[in-house]
Amino acid sequence: MPDPYPYDESSRLVAEEIAGDNALALSVGELSLKLKRMVEGEFGHVRLRGEISGYKRATSGHVYMSLKDENAVIDAVMWKGAANTLPFQPQDGIEVIATGRLTTFPGRSKYQIVVERMELAGAGALMALFEKLKAKLAGEGLFDRDRKRALPFMPPVIGVVTSPTGAVIRDILHRLEDRCPTHVIVWPVKVQGAGSAEEVAAAVRGFDAIQPGGPVPRPDLVIVARGGGSIEDLWSFNEEIVVRAVADCAIPIISAVGHETDTTLCDYAADLRAPTPTAAAEIAVPVLADLRLTVASHRQRTERCARRYVERGRERLEAMARLLPKRDQLLGPQRQRADEAGARLDRGLE
Repeated sequence: MPDPYPYDESSRLVAEEIAGDNALALSVGELSLKLKRMVEGEFGHVRLRGEISGYKRATSGHVYMSLKDENAVIDAVMWKGAANTLPFQPQDGIEVIATGRLTTFPGRSKYQIVVERMELAGAGALMALFEKLKAKLAGEGLFDRDRKRALPFMPPVIGVVTSPTGAVIRDILHRLEDRCPTHVIVWPVKVQGAGSAEEVAAAVRGFDAIQPGGPVPRPDLVIVARGGGSIEDLWSFNEEIVVRAVADCAIPIISAVGHETDTTLCDYAADLRAPTPTAAAEIAVPVLADLRLTVASHRQRTERCARRYVERGRERLEAMARLLPKRDQLLGPQRQRADEAGARLDRGLE
């Protein structure tokens, strides 16, 4: 049987409204289905800006939350697959832009947005989240000065957490080789995008878990490094999982993330912040040639001091020797008495 209303759902509802009392009576279920088709047809794809509220990740991996502004609130869900690709850790109170589709539950006449992608709503939202996380972690003492450890001098083994490709690792290895060749272990990680924060945190914990004397040498120093970029690019190093891993690591850590003007929470948690990855390598080890010159200089200074000490001792001995009586002065009277005694003995024997 042909549809008596060969139009879209909105036209059909308008037609029924015009018909007044003669309109076909709809069941609640029918109306709900019509509304579902209208909503999902009209808003098959939508970008929504709002503040996260009631964020919760279920054991299934799915994310449930609400997005709100000063006027309204809408429920939102993000399935596990999409949630695993998030480049940041969502939290209540941060403003985001969610991309997805509207869907309804006909049985409850309720609608929600199924989020397929979500991003922070600009640098302002990122800075607000940055300050919020900074205050939280600082309140726990993770950035306290008394937690900082001194860096070892000439560490025999250095661990590096960074991307295995690109200029950063090349610059670090080249600088270390130029200054003071040492044993370097690179733990390759993603430094940007979904899953990068988890990889960086796992690498730091992995180095810390290496036992001394095992088949893989335990680093004496760890460098966490990444090249420059926007606050979005560097955000993995602001994630709580990374900051806690750095703060908990028993091995001294140099944070070298971004350029000199960039600052991350990883910098606050590390034992020392380097302005660039290249600078981190320079801080990590001295220049071997300079050390050799220093040792040679110390040796020469020691030899000069020793010669001066011996010379002064000789001078003192010579001065003391001049004050002593001459040998003839000491032995002359004794020899004379011996000669006289010998003469008397000879006379007595005659």
